[in-house]
Amino acid sequence: MKKNKQNQQGMKTKLESKSKSKPKSKSNFKPKSKSKPKSKSRSKSNFKTKLAPGNTKGTLHPRNPHEGRYDFKALINNYSELERYVIANPKGDSTIDFSDPKAVLALNKALLAYHYNVRNWEIPEGYLCPPIPGRADYIHYAADLLADSGEIPKGRKIKVLDIGTGSSCIYPIIGSRSYGWKFVATDVDSVSLKTARTIIESNSCLKNNIKLAHQGSRKSVFKDIINKDELFELVICNPPFHSSLAEVEAANNQKRKNLATHKQSNRLPWTSKGKNSKESKPYSSGKENKRNFGGQANELWCQGGEVGFLKRMAKESKDYGQQVLWFTSLVSKSDHLWPLRKQLKQLKVKEIKVVKMKQGQKVSRFIAWTFIKEEEHKVWVEKWWD
Repeated sequence: MKKNKQNQQGMKTKLESKSKSKPKSKSNFKPKSKSKPKSKSRSKSNFKTKLAPGNTKGTLHPRNPHEGRYDFKALINNYSELERYVIANPKGDSTIDFSDPKAVLALNKALLAYHYNVRNWEIPEGYLCPPIPGRADYIHYAADLLADSGEIPKGRKIKVLDIGTGSSCIYPIIGSRSYGWKFVATDVDSVSLKTARTIIESNSCLKNNIKLAHQGSRKSVFKDIINKDELFELVICNPPFHSSLAEVEAANNQKRKNLATHKQSNRLPWTSKGKNSKESKPYSSGKENKRNFGGQANELWCQGGEVGFLKRMAKESKDYGQQVLWFTSLVSKSDHLWPLRKQLKQLKVKEIKVVKMKQGQKVSRFIAWTFIKEEEHKVWVEKWWD
C-alpha cells in the first residue's frame, strides 16, 4: 500500500495548537453561529482542524538523514552493487536513473545499509519499492505529533501499529531504528508478510522491535489486530491511492512520460559512471513500461480508492478510540481531506490535525485524529511513558 517519488525533499513544520479558549468537547465541531447559512465551499470548513502550513524551502524534516544530495561514495561503500547504476546528470553530479526499477532497488538497499544498518533487504519482483526519504519524513513528523506537549518519546514503551506494511516493512524499519519504537505491522497479503518476516529475521537490529500480523479480511482494518486492553500510541497508514488497475496504469504512464520529457529537455546525454551501466532508455508505451517503484494490486488500489479506504478506517477507528492515542494516515490529494474531515466530525473525534510535508516540488500531508481528550493525553503520558 505504498507510493513513490525519489530524492524527495520535505519541509520543517509545526503542529499548531487547536483553539484554547474552550475545553474540548463533542460540541467543538459545531458551527460557531447557527444563524449563518452553511457554506458550500470546501475552503470554508467549520471544522476546527490544526493545520501545519507549508514551507517554501522544500527541505526534509530536520531529523531526516536523507536531506541534501546523496553521498554516493558512502552509499557504495555500504552496498557496492549500487556503483553499476550510478550515472552523471548534465551538470556532472552523480545520480541514478529513477525510471529503472533495478537502480531504485539498489539505491534503497544502500540507504538502508548506510543509515539504518539494515544490510539484508530483499523484496519480490513487482512489489512496491518505496522512496525512503519521503517515508522517513512521515515517521519524523509523526514523532513530533507524539511530542506535541514535550520531548519526543523513544524506546519500546512506544507502540506503533502500521496498517499495510507491505513486503518492504519500511515504516517499522525506519521507526524502530530512528526511535527504538516497537511495531505491530499488518498486511492482507501473505507474500508481503513472508518477505517482511525474512527481512526482520535476517537483521538482528530488527528482531525485538517488530511483530507481524495478518489481516484476514480486506474489509477490516483494526478488527482481529488490536486485542482487548492493548494500547498503541500511534497508528500509521499509507493507503492505496487508486480505485482501479486502469487508474494505476494511467498514472504510471503519465509519470514515465514526465521522466522522459525531463531527460530529453536536458539535451546532454546521461553518461555512465558506474560499472556495466547502460544509457537511459526513452519512454515507451509498450509492455516493457513497468512501474519503476513496482506495486501489487493491494498496494496500489482498492474499492473506493483512497477516500473509500480512509472512510472505512475512520469509521472502524471509533471502536478502538480509547486504545489508540493518535490515528494517522497519509492523504495523497488535498481534495480528499474534505470528505475525511466530514466523516471524522460525524464520528465526534476530539481533535483533528493535518500535517503538511514538502519534498522538493511535491507537497504531501497526513491527517491525524484522536478520540481522547487533551487532559486524558497527559494522563496517558504520565501513566505509560514515565
